[in-house]
Amino acid sequence: MDLSCAWMLCLLCLVLTVQAFTQDGLKEVVLKQLGLSEVPKLHQRDLVDLVIPDHVKNKYVSMLKRQRVKRRALPSLAGILRGIPGHTGLTEVLYSGTTTRQKLMFDMEGRIPKNSEVTMAELKLFKKPLDRANLPAKQSHRPVSNARVSVYWVQQQHDGTNRTSLIDSRLVPIRESGWKSFDVTQAVHYWLRNRRREPMLLEVRIEGERMGSYASEMAKAVRFTSQDPKEKALGKPELVLYTLNLDDYGSPGDCREETAMAKSTCCRQKHYISFRELPWAQHWILEPAGFQAFRCSGSCLQPPRSGQRSCAAAGSSALPIIYLVKRGNRTEIEAAEFPGMVVERCSCVTDG
Repeated sequence: MDLSCAWMLCLLCLVLTVQAFTQDGLKEVVLKQLGLSEVPKLHQRDLVDLVIPDHVKNKYVSMLKRQRVKRRALPSLAGILRGIPGHTGLTEVLYSGTTTRQKLMFDMEGRIPKNSEVTMAELKLFKKPLDRANLPAKQSHRPVSNARVSVYWVQQQHDGTNRTSLIDSRLVPIRESGWKSFDVTQAVHYWLRNRRREPMLLEVRIEGERMGSYASEMAKAVRFTSQDPKEKALGKPELVLYTLNLDDYGSPGDCREETAMAKSTCCRQKHYISFRELPWAQHWILEPAGFQAFRCSGSCLQPPRSGQRSCAAAGSSALPIIYLVKRGNRTEIEAAEFPGMVVERCSCVTDG
């Protein structure tokens, strides 16, 4: 096969893969990528006390970071949020077995400029100086230098329960103090998608860098400054938002919201898919909660004496997921990367 034919076949596969997904179409694509004939039949016992293993969590976060696209325009700072003034009703720090959990709340309403896009959101946490009194007694164990810190977006369900989504995770040196940053762009996009007036909730979990009680006890010595107004320590948690003014720096080819519903020239239109709202996916796909797939819409100029031209995807990126898999009577958790799931560019393509 010559190079031109191979290129055309690749382009055809790309166009077919990243067109707007229907529910059944998306299901078919996901199953095909995993080599499955149907969605695994899960029982309630498979979903109780699920814990994502560290190696799966690390793989997923690594894939997320690799897929983040850097915008060509330098974003402007939209603001620094430091929590809700005077709010004291939120439980700040919880100890649950081997994990320390810290809740954070940010009032987002009216903070994001109109006709702008959040290109980056950064959670900054100030790690307090180490109090050696909190360290466990030295034992004949392999030394522990770090704790694993993970950030989750908390989605409040209609039945009053909460469901979380993993946003970022990294190792933090136990003996170092100062600011630590986490990329929470995905959490802000989730909050925007839900279009709720409630504040955005985040949960910070601190765990041992490896299995075992000694690593867990060492991790408990890690303390971040909380949002509690009574706390006098410097360095309250900060949420830093960066935005692009779409009037000046919108991505070339992206549909403007006011013209998205009208007949327009070929452009990339927002098309969000929520796994939490799909019956076949909501318990099987653990992460992400959903994703902005985008789709191509609009018309194309038809030059004389040429084939019919249509608006189609001309570039795409992969989607990392964490999902459950059944192997006999065992339920396992795995991470995978699905190519061609997110439309990056649209273009007019000649049919055939």
